[in-house]
Amino acid sequence: MNLSRLWTIARLELLQRVRTVSWYVLLGVFALLLVGVTALSFLGYGGWGMAGPGVYSIVVYVTLLLVLLVSPTLSGNSINGDRDAATLAPVQVTLVTTGEILLGKFLAAWITGLAFAGVAAPFLVIATLAGGVNPWTVLISLAVLVVETGVIAAIGVALSGILARPLFSVAVTYLVVAALAVGTVIGFGLIGTATASEGVSLSRSAEYGDNGPLCKDGSDDCWDDPEQMVCGEWTRTTYPVPRFDRVWWLLSANPFVILADAVPTSFDRYGNPDDLFGSLKYTVRSAQRTPDLETRWDECDPTYSFGESDYPTPEEIIDQTVPGWFVGLGVQLALAVLLLWWAWARTRTPARQLPPGTRIA
Repeated sequence: MNLSRLWTIARLELLQRVRTVSWYVLLGVFALLLVGVTALSFLGYGGWGMAGPGVYSIVVYVTLLLVLLVSPTLSGNSINGDRDAATLAPVQVTLVTTGEILLGKFLAAWITGLAFAGVAAPFLVIATLAGGVNPWTVLISLAVLVVETGVIAAIGVALSGILARPLFSVAVTYLVVAALAVGTVIGFGLIGTATASEGVSLSRSAEYGDNGPLCKDGSDDCWDDPEQMVCGEWTRTTYPVPRFDRVWWLLSANPFVILADAVPTSFDRYGNPDDLFGSLKYTVRSAQRTPDLETRWDECDPTYSFGESDYPTPEEIIDQTVPGWFVGLGVQLALAVLLLWWAWARTRTPARQLPPGTRIA
């Protein structure tokens, strides 16, 4: 592996992109989008007194979203596109190895994706200066954003080396990204609902007369003494309870969930998260909790009180559950490495077999 040759491949790939006007137009559109998103985020979070963390998390998520939407187009035809243009074969007959070609194009696609993070940098600084943003949140969220950008770039470049047709490889890259970002959520919902358990609801109410609840001692006032109330029969109702606690791990490979789960969460005085990272983390972590399959409502129970609940706060739920971001990130990295190895095997020369109609030179 020669670093000079590797950077030469990456630099040539980057020069092909920055020479096009459409690339700068795309970055300009993204900047305008962030202007609107940042302004609306300040309006939305400003009234809650925690504009900084909320705006910061939204800008990071919008940046990740755009990387997921644009990176497959930029990297999904990097190798087979050169093969169709008859520019890959002249490079392969030089001293450049197959691994250097593959990694050089991957590096170029990674840097291209990080350009969007560069455009978002001023808006992230503005959100940070608004106050309340944890420095660890900034450091870890940007690190995860960089890694996720690299994973998507690696998948796109690898599929461009595995598949012969550029259009098909771009489409498959989008499908893989959609499977990670959307398919995991759909699978989580469908499988969790399909494997539902039977829940039971038991309820019993006091019997009422014209002046209030009927009392065992014949009096007309036993509101404050539930033991003296005349109680009705128990009512039993069954209903399906989705078992998301069995399939919560499906969400661990979702890029948005990885970002939320890896970032440390800060809470307000009521135990609620103060940014979008914490809100998504709380939602995902709640799925780990085993649902209560039996609920009981008894108006005649002395311990029963109206309007009270012992449901834990989001902070308590997050503290009681386990993180899964490192498992999901490991799955993504393993997938990217496997696809890159497959692409290397398909691109190396001399090739023993090529797909029909593949252009060589």
